[in-house]
Amino acid sequence: MFANWLRKSNIAAGILTVLRLYLGFHWLTVGWGKLAGGGFDATGYLQNAVANPVTGPDGAPVYGWYVGFLERFALPNLGVFNFLIPIGEFLVGLGLILGCLTTAAAFFGLLMNFSFMFAGTVSSNPMDILLGGIILFAGYNAGRYGLDRWVVPYLRTGFTKEKDPVVN
Repeated sequence: MFANWLRKSNIAAGILTVLRLYLGFHWLTVGWGKLAGGGFDATGYLQNAVANPVTGPDGAPVYGWYVGFLERFALPNLGVFNFLIPIGEFLVGLGLILGCLTTAAAFFGLLMNFSFMFAGTVSSNPMDILLGGIILFAGYNAGRYGLDRWVVPYLRTGFTKEKDPVVN
């Protein structure tokens, strides 16, 4: 019942818009700060995440697979990550604020939030995960009062419509 309300109600769409704008502003400002500041470098952060992984009560790394990912993929490809992180944060924020491809923006925001958590950063990530999860779960209704009102129907039908044959 709640899921149906969240996905179809106009009142829910209004509440979701407020959540979207709040979360989007957070992502946009964080991403813009890294882009405008120039020279964003995740090297220290990633090296610290590898050197000090999240550990369980026994002292063993909880997310050993993630530490391996950081060591073997992220650190050797720092240039890619130094580009993707600020651009991704900015685009997630922009998508949420504009209500354009809202569920994709929420998904990629969640992906980044979980990545930060796996690396041992708590910060505002749990709240961002909760809000992003609600937005993702709501689906189309989260972007109803945004550009998704026009973009999603176009994407659903725009690529499948047959074009009229050219008559000579």
